[in-house]
Amino acid sequence: MNQFSKYLSALFLSLTLLTAVGCASTSKSESTGEYVDDAMITSKVKAAILGESTLKSAEINVETYKGVVQLSGFVSSQAAASKAVEVARTVKGVSSVKNDMRIK
Repeated sequence: MNQFSKYLSALFLSLTLLTAVGCASTSKSESTGEYVDDAMITSKVKAAILGESTLKSAEINVETYKGVVQLSGFVSSQAAASKAVEVARTVKGVSSVKNDMRIK
């Protein structure tokens, strides 16, 4: 019975360590908190763009990863693309904006 307890304790410790390592954030993945923060930033940027009257007809997609916002899709002019980038930069939590929008 004593031998069994040692094996059980070792197994439990191993599983605990593996779980802790599996939850650690790496440079290629986001923690749960970062994912939630990015989702909030995305929502706020989308709302800000929709609230901008000059961008009403634009087809802009917004994605966020670790505070970096990527804007893609179509706009009617370079001025509209610049305005979308400007609006996105004003949102709290945005560290930078990547412009992948195309003019149609």
